[in-house]
Amino acid sequence: MQSLSRFFFLLLLMGPLCVQAQKAEDLLLWFHADEKTEQYRGVSTRQAYELLKGRASQTVIVGVIDSGIEIDHPDLEGRIWVNEDEIPGNGIDDDNNGYVDDVNGWDFIGGANGEDVDKDTYELTRLYKIYSEKYAALEGKKIPKKQKAEFNYYQKIKADYEGKVAETKAMAEEVDNAKQLIAMVQQADGTLRGFLKKDIYTLEELEGIKTENADVNMSKGLITEICKSNGIGVDKLLEEIASYDEYVKYLNGQLEYGLNPKFDPRPTVGDDYGNLTERGYGNGEVEGPDAEHGTHVAGIIAARRDNDLGGMGIAENVRIMVIRAVPDGDERDKDVANAIRYAVDNGAQIINMSFGKSYSPQKTVVDEAVRYAEQKGVLLVHAAGNDAKNIDVEPNFPTVVYENGQRASNWIEVGASSYGEDDNFVGDFSNFGQKNVDIFAPGVEIYAPVTDYKFKYNQGTSMAAPVVAGVAALLKSYFPQLSPVEIKQILMDSARKYAGRMISKPGGEGTVDFAKLSVSGGIVNAYEAVRMALEKEKP
Repeated sequence: MQSLSRFFFLLLLMGPLCVQAQKAEDLLLWFHADEKTEQYRGVSTRQAYELLKGRASQTVIVGVIDSGIEIDHPDLEGRIWVNEDEIPGNGIDDDNNGYVDDVNGWDFIGGANGEDVDKDTYELTRLYKIYSEKYAALEGKKIPKKQKAEFNYYQKIKADYEGKVAETKAMAEEVDNAKQLIAMVQQADGTLRGFLKKDIYTLEELEGIKTENADVNMSKGLITEICKSNGIGVDKLLEEIASYDEYVKYLNGQLEYGLNPKFDPRPTVGDDYGNLTERGYGNGEVEGPDAEHGTHVAGIIAARRDNDLGGMGIAENVRIMVIRAVPDGDERDKDVANAIRYAVDNGAQIINMSFGKSYSPQKTVVDEAVRYAEQKGVLLVHAAGNDAKNIDVEPNFPTVVYENGQRASNWIEVGASSYGEDDNFVGDFSNFGQKNVDIFAPGVEIYAPVTDYKFKYNQGTSMAAPVVAGVAALLKSYFPQLSPVEIKQILMDSARKYAGRMISKPGGEGTVDFAKLSVSGGIVNAYEAVRMALEKEKP
């Protein structure tokens, strides 16, 4: 799984804003909006359905390879794939597909005894462990010629790993240094709430306070100064301050699990890890210990549009096949390859992959699975990643490019666009690439279902990819004759283009023409895609 970027509150207290994210009521479902007739640069979902009125649709199966999904979330009612050929809970592979009791999908990071992997290491950590055990003793010695290339690779891995550990420890120290200021803000907030006799207040209300109470004035000054110097409201400040514990937990998790070479959860799975052709390991329990990410992704694609619960997906006539292969850490190539194959073999027409990593030591096995999906006519939609980097230069695995240099024709790589202008036109975190990112889609402050039957705003290319997968599923549902190549071409050609639009480059490195961030130079649009599909039908 992509490592998280530094939390907003740390940036707030120690540097300039990364993304000014709002949560106004009109942003609730902004990604569905139409830029020409509504306020925000969404994908024009309602307008697309207007064009499709009276037209029949077919059910489309979308495989979601992720952290797991809360399959009984009310907003996903009737939207989860059911393997009708499997009898639940009888311990028998009724349909002879190699997976016992795979009623709603499969968990490739669970054991046959029902236990699940939650945390895992990063691929970088796993590589560091392998090569350091082999080469650490040779440091400073003459390296045999036949081992020199691999030793040099070890040196790169070592430098990358040690740099990541040092960076994480430095961030942990910064967080520790912020404790006192965070405590002061929390105390000031309590003082102001007591004085104003309300739990929610605005910056304008603070500025209107007139009192001789020293504590109130000091609290007012502290919060006002932080908000004004960063151009945000009180609500955003307090929200991000509240994320302090979550951020501390994240950093501790990196050091304790993700970057810890001694940590190895794989025995939980019980597979022969070195056997890359092994199938059938895992279990049929598809939610797992932390299904927030996967539930959010599934909701963007398929949340019910008719129940007024709060969320709303893009595609109506879909079923989500749940495939768990992404832990809190980096997914493993063997699991990714098997997850793709499982989805293809069990009827998925589109697969969403909202995950990625910087290293892929078994890329060959993933490439073989991608080729398999390509041969079977299955479209793959992949998130470009959240490191604000150019993936034409620094790959984010898995990739559209096979090891032999050829490119998969059934692959769409997605960056994250936003709802604002200039510095908020795309997600500040989004990866980009004029060769390897195909298209952008809304991925900032996306509201969708999460676990415990709740809803939440999340952001990342992880959210942008299912927007594209949802539009692709919409096309496949109403135009079932379309192949993956044809769907991709329609999405690319119909994307709303912004050539010449100068925006802030992701990562804050000056400005760039938006058209240079992707192959299409555009943002996916459901209305334009449907309109183009209808035009192509005409004799």
